[in-house]
Amino acid sequence: MSVSGESGGRAQQMRRQAKEMEQAAERATDPQERQRLMEKARQLKEQSEQHRSMGSGDIDPMV
Repeated sequence: MSVSGESGGRAQQMRRQAKEMEQAAERATDPQERQRLMEKARQLKEQSEQHRSMGSGDIDPMV
């Protein structure tokens, strides 16, 4: 598998995890737990976007 394929797969996995965390946050009864899960989901989405961009060659990792 190519590096871009691996990055894309990792980004997809992170987006899937973020969605699962959002769903868990919706089910959480504790407001602090809900907030923690939503924050973690947001971080995973940001990381997945970075991986996806790097895999497609949009970002020069040497900069």
